[in-house]
Amino acid sequence: MTEEKTVLVTGGSGFLGGWCVIELLRAGYRVRTTVRSLSREPEVRATVGSELDPGERLSFFAADLTRDEGWAEAAGGCDYVLHVASPFPPKQPKDPDELIAPAREGTLRVLRAALEAGVGRIVVTSSIAAIGADDKPAAGPLTEADWTDPGSPGVSPYAQSKTIAEQAAWELVRERGDEGRLAVVNPGAILGRVLNDDHSYSIEIVQRLLDGMPGTPRIGFSCVDVRDVADLQIKAMLSPEAGGKRFIAVARFQWMSELAAALRDRLGPAAAKVPSRSVPNLLVRAMAIFDPGIREVVGQLGKKREYSHERAEALLGWSPRPIEETIVDCAQSLIDSGAVKAPAGG
Repeated sequence: MTEEKTVLVTGGSGFLGGWCVIELLRAGYRVRTTVRSLSREPEVRATVGSELDPGERLSFFAADLTRDEGWAEAAGGCDYVLHVASPFPPKQPKDPDELIAPAREGTLRVLRAALEAGVGRIVVTSSIAAIGADDKPAAGPLTEADWTDPGSPGVSPYAQSKTIAEQAAWELVRERGDEGRLAVVNPGAILGRVLNDDHSYSIEIVQRLLDGMPGTPRIGFSCVDVRDVADLQIKAMLSPEAGGKRFIAVARFQWMSELAAALRDRLGPAAAKVPSRSVPNLLVRAMAIFDPGIREVVGQLGKKREYSHERAEALLGWSPRPIEETIVDCAQSLIDSGAVKAPAGG
């Protein structure tokens, strides 16, 4: 029975990590989660408690991805590990190693501790950034067979970090003959219902639209609901067929103008500030000279990359919910939590 099984979720204070904890508890598992400091336990308990009562089935361990201490204790006695914690900065560092080193070394720390503890399955959260962040030509939707070239010009430090960390994970389990104990989930831009004010970078896309940015640039994202990513993590954790495989987690590609249209169509007056006009590429490039945040996305102008989630669907029976539902749930939760001020009468 699941009550007898224990799962470690790294980074339970984060957006995806929090939902993984909730869905595992909902399914009857005992859950451990790591935080950099145990002072965050009350905050995480309150977040989880907004969805269900964790009771004594949720416990906390102090562990930092940049240090060895705490990981053996956190993993000891666990049946499964979901490694979700990973740095994702709002602004890319000038030195890529600021992201690459903690992502790679942190993943290897968690993986070694889990393997040495005898954990049956480790599911590592990577990203579609490890699959299609470079400019290589593609005849059709990208699949799990594709890899980003981290040395390719224009690949961001974040995409480099996710690619290199995932490659290091696969190399480690192959060296040890434990490839079947690892599965990897590669999500796109994760949206959905927020649980607290610790928002991911992807959530800021919806927040900026609601706050009334001047217009929508010609930039798009392969989006997915956070609850669907958590669901795929658990499916990959349990399925014998998932061992040694990657799984893309996306619903479908959406231009920012399409995200804006979905908000206006579904939210009514609450979306009064959401822009209905687009911003020309030339103006976005000019604004990027003065705004580092815009500079980060200029390279994505006009680019559309499609990803296939056929493997997750065929092998694990995974199916993402309609992205319009995800976007509206995300926006409504931002309004309800006060992160976005609803327009008068909205």
